[in-house]
Amino acid sequence: MNARTLGVEEEFLLVDPDTGRPRAVGQAVLAASADRELAGELQQEQVETATKPCHTLDELSAQIRAARSAAAAAAADAGAALVPLGTSPLAVEPTITPSRRYAEMARRFGLTVAEGLTCGCHVHVAVDSPDEGVAVLDRIRPWLAPLLALSVNSPFWNGEDSGYRSFRTQVWQRWPVAGPYARFGSAAAYREFVDTALATDTLLDEGMVYLAARLARNLPTVEVRVADVCLEPDDAVLVAGLVRALVQTAADAAARGTEPDPVRTEVLQLAEWRASRWGTEAELLDPRTWRPAPARGVFDALVAHVGPALEDAGDLHAVRELVDAVLRRGTGARRQRHALARTGDLGAVALDAVHRAR
Repeated sequence: MNARTLGVEEEFLLVDPDTGRPRAVGQAVLAASADRELAGELQQEQVETATKPCHTLDELSAQIRAARSAAAAAAADAGAALVPLGTSPLAVEPTITPSRRYAEMARRFGLTVAEGLTCGCHVHVAVDSPDEGVAVLDRIRPWLAPLLALSVNSPFWNGEDSGYRSFRTQVWQRWPVAGPYARFGSAAAYREFVDTALATDTLLDEGMVYLAARLARNLPTVEVRVADVCLEPDDAVLVAGLVRALVQTAADAAARGTEPDPVRTEVLQLAEWRASRWGTEAELLDPRTWRPAPARGVFDALVAHVGPALEDAGDLHAVRELVDAVLRRGTGARRQRHALARTGDLGAVALDAVHRAR
């Protein structure tokens, strides 16, 4: 079986290499880079990398590492350091990247934009058609919260410990269309939802449909957007491998005529909240029962759910090892808190992450 292609977009903070304080040098970093896959973002204190479509996790891992290294080098040329953190440990007043679209977003959405310096990891997996893509969206909903739990990497906000492992997720919920979603049923129904959302004159454009997973606008892919940018490149590979297996598992289930889980969106919101709050360090909601269960058991259930797809792609052994690695060493959120406990300095927390981008 030929595995579907997959790719990853990662957003990164740009910080002062001496203090760890975010720096508004995004445009200078882009000017210093010859990498066409490096892009600007809403705030000048961040940039985004993107891999090309990959066929294997080894290929993806190499591209993620190369993209991080190239972006880190461009950041250094602009006098900054690149860090893979979902939010800044230090308080910051972000600087909007100059553009007509971003200026209108700032006018329309106020503090949501003015405070919105967050970095995520977006995984794209190829689908054959919009109909297959929507069938996938409907069937992967229960398993998105565990993906978030594996990637949590944003415990600090405005210079304070938020109490969450992914406070980026909480900040992201400020947007009008964000987070868990209801079943669509067909590509036509998905299109009707998007058209209705745009017709409300609330969103600027289709790019602001910030669902946890969506059909990509300009690519024949499903885009899963639930994860924080990962501290460790291996964790980004893990999330991507699981997303590809979820997409294949969902497409196979749809082809067999298996109906999606009818779980309500409100229950998915509860599952996402728990994953955001505790990550791997407490009980998650088990998608098989929608009751609290040990995180390890939920991850084992996820791997079992997508096991045939992982095996067909040759990823089963690698994904099992990567899950074990996260649970053994902890998530990015855990490492950030350990860095603060060790140094007592939030700036040092940011600088502790510099070498992860190299």
